[in-house]
Amino acid sequence: MLDRNSLYSAYFTRDKLVHHHINSFNDFIDKGLQKVIDEVNIIETNIENTYVKLGNIRVEKPMVREADGSVERLYPNDARLRNLTYASPIKLEMTIVEGETEKDPVEADIGTLPIMLNSKVCNLSGLSADEMISFGEDPSDPGGYFVVNGSERVIMTLEDLAPNKILVEYNQRYDENIEVAKVFSQRQGYRSLVIVERGRRSILEVSFPSVSGRLNFVTLLRSLGMETDMDIVKSVSDNPEIIKFMLENLEEAEVSTNDEALEKIGSRVAAGQAKEYQKKRATYVLDRYLLPHIGVDEKDRYAKALFLSRMAEACFELALARRNEDDKDHYSNKRLKLSGDLMEDLFRVAFNRLTRDIKYQLERASMRNRDLNVVTTVRADVLTERMIHPLATGNWVGGRTGVSQLLDRTDYMATLSHLRRVISPLSRSQPHFEARDLHATQWGRICPSETPEGPNCGLVKNFAQGVELSKGIDDSEDIKKILMDLGVISVGGSIG
Repeated sequence: MLDRNSLYSAYFTRDKLVHHHINSFNDFIDKGLQKVIDEVNIIETNIENTYVKLGNIRVEKPMVREADGSVERLYPNDARLRNLTYASPIKLEMTIVEGETEKDPVEADIGTLPIMLNSKVCNLSGLSADEMISFGEDPSDPGGYFVVNGSERVIMTLEDLAPNKILVEYNQRYDENIEVAKVFSQRQGYRSLVIVERGRRSILEVSFPSVSGRLNFVTLLRSLGMETDMDIVKSVSDNPEIIKFMLENLEEAEVSTNDEALEKIGSRVAAGQAKEYQKKRATYVLDRYLLPHIGVDEKDRYAKALFLSRMAEACFELALARRNEDDKDHYSNKRLKLSGDLMEDLFRVAFNRLTRDIKYQLERASMRNRDLNVVTTVRADVLTERMIHPLATGNWVGGRTGVSQLLDRTDYMATLSHLRRVISPLSRSQPHFEARDLHATQWGRICPSETPEGPNCGLVKNFAQGVELSKGIDDSEDIKKILMDLGVISVGGSIG
């Protein structure tokens, strides 16, 4: 007999209701902030042999600076009553390097970060119920939201198609169905849609950002270092029917060497420019915009060729009815962006703006022959404004609107419902019948009945009571090691 009490206590507790928001934000504090700093690593300047090296970042407890200059601990209820933002100062270790000499590391205040209630850096964390009451807080309040300019704002959980995953489907063109393999390649907040399609006469074409129109598949593979016909065919498949399709592609090939392929792509991406520049631009585009999730260096090109080959194989398998179309509404093809992921996107854009400002301030100080001091050159308002404004308005980076919303305080149930809401990026004005339908894979994950009427029906959903959110793996090295131990062979720096 199942012990119902233990089941109820496992799921119907205050901790479980919004733990997805709090865990995600804690993860952002622990890893996300440092990840963005490590991506930038150094701030280059136009001053000769001078740059700024970035070190560790840390977030303090929420504080408020009073009119007399004193700094006090800030509690959420004070922020609500005084129309303040519940935020913490962010400290970053920075070192100015001039030629061979490296100055002492200095910890600079780079701005303030809005803090989620009941997260690990919140001043309420670890307090007893009586202590919370003494600070004007409700011990039953689940947290998981922010206080911005006195208003309670909650970041919506966004549902989107899974990045870095090959999805195949039919597209209508020239009154016929053509097979298409798509992947949303995502790296450091940038998304690049790469499409491989099997057009007329089984000829494969590839389209990706920064290249107008479509490129021939064989041309692209040769530009990535896969030159011989044998290598190209083997990389796609050893199935005789697919090999037949590939031989048709090789017969129609425009180029036969790596140099010719780069010249061909160069003439597309830098038309009318010098040959040398065209080639340089072609390699830059291939490294940066083609499948960036695999890497953005020259050594990653062969791995990109192998990935494109997998996409081509998927197209041919769909044409031969060896596989079905992928269901975009299947929940295994969806991923959820939680508050920590969205705050990381916001911080990345805000910090890049701050680095440009620091560079400008250092160059200005150098022109005036002043001593370079990183503490005085950091203008904390630059980052603070870009962190608080999107939270206050809901207008997020990337052109999304309604990402943060005013927390519904109609009653306790309405608050919990709002904190467990999931919204889809699809247009409200389009029918999207299949996307709005209740899909069988939403069982146990999404509530089948709690969705609004009208244009938002089926696009605004809520988590089921017993839902648990699993987290994606950041470091693929662990997975690679497991695969290698199981006997998978590494080909050209990638697993094959």
